[in-house]
Amino acid sequence: MRALFISLLSFVAIVAHAQNVMPLYSGLPPGGIASPDEEITDKDNNRALTSVPTLTAFLPPKEKATGTAVLICPGGGYAWVVLQKEGLNIAEYFVKQGIAAFVLKYRLPSDKIMTDKSSGPLQDAQEALKMIRSRAKEWNIDNKRVGIMGFSAGGHLASTVGTHFDRPVLAANAGVNLRPDFMILVYPVISMEKNLSHAGSRTRLLGEHPDELAVKYYSNDRQVTPQTPPTLLFHTGDDKTVDVDNTLLFYQALRHQHVPAEMHIYPEGDHGFVLKLPIDVWMQTVMKWLGRSDMLNPDNPLLQGGTGQLY
Repeated sequence: MRALFISLLSFVAIVAHAQNVMPLYSGLPPGGIASPDEEITDKDNNRALTSVPTLTAFLPPKEKATGTAVLICPGGGYAWVVLQKEGLNIAEYFVKQGIAAFVLKYRLPSDKIMTDKSSGPLQDAQEALKMIRSRAKEWNIDNKRVGIMGFSAGGHLASTVGTHFDRPVLAANAGVNLRPDFMILVYPVISMEKNLSHAGSRTRLLGEHPDELAVKYYSNDRQVTPQTPPTLLFHTGDDKTVDVDNTLLFYQALRHQHVPAEMHIYPEGDHGFVLKLPIDVWMQTVMKWLGRSDMLNPDNPLLQGGTGQLY
């Protein structure tokens, strides 16, 4: 009975952490256009017409914290934010492993709510990364172990953060460390080339007829440098929504720039394949990779001292 009570308390603590939803900005985001909040939530907790960006924090108890943090970017083709299955559920797993997880509900690109829809989601992700690092001590996080994870179009956003960290959207963030320390990309959209990109993601982000400069800028396989963070990639060969060549091209670009990378290509499972598996099955691969990448070292001076009170 006592064990059951302790387990229930632990569950309540995790759920309580999930309720810590923080706005990314005070008031209208820079570059935003004032408009009514028309956000839609469907039965699966997906969000559409997202115009108010938020960050939901899942923070492990101080005594369990590894110092590692992950910013999670759910997918949805830049039309939806798949908040539950590709965000909150993943964060719940991470926090149980002592990893602080932050789910980003980013603004979906729209000319109605932002002056430059192509950079709006990136601005939100960069702002979220800045917020995590600025409160790292308070949240028992090592600023050298802050990574990013993205699914599908969220994988495009995450890989954009990882390849454009030296180009802040907001001038106020010049000089701020916006480089993730690692990337985890799951069936990601990488390219904006017409014959390779996910058509809906490309159109919503760049418009019907983007110029070649915009296509190149947001084709992240063409933006890899030796400073791009170490990357873990997942995809299936039979993905009919996002062609596996997106992942193959990105891996090849990383390899040519001598960036540490690991790729897992499965023969079948189609798009969203990991969501059909028990989360422990595939997330063990993530945890092992983080361990091999020295991202789970608990002997961190930032974790010493303090009260352990997170909120």
